[in-house]
Amino acid sequence: MEPSTPPLVDESLFAQLDPPVLAGSDCADCDVVVFPAAARCPGCSGTTVSRVPLPRRGTVWTWTEQAFPPKPPFQVSDSGFEPFVVAYVDLGVVLVESRVLSRVAIGDEVELRLSALDDCTTFAFEKVAA
Repeated sequence: MEPSTPPLVDESLFAQLDPPVLAGSDCADCDVVVFPAAARCPGCSGTTVSRVPLPRRGTVWTWTEQAFPPKPPFQVSDSGFEPFVVAYVDLGVVLVESRVLSRVAIGDEVELRLSALDDCTTFAFEKVAA
């Protein structure tokens, strides 16, 4: 990240930053993969989980437009609230809920990006050019 880039919202969400890769966890007992990474498997309650890098590309499983401000701690900027797209992205091994930086349709291919949001840097997906 560049020096002027706001700090990460949560470093534990990432396996690496350049290029950005999300970190999930994979259960050795039941093969459930989750994001964000967890110390205990939500599928079988096992503790034999390991951190794994998740795919950078996926497909839009479904999406919606957030047309009103979320609840606090979300802060509306001085310029006012701007609607944004939220989607479930199918990474093949897990569905990830994320902000999307472009208009999308179900089935569109998207790729992970870092995105500045207010006073932090987080992740978002963006439609892959056809």
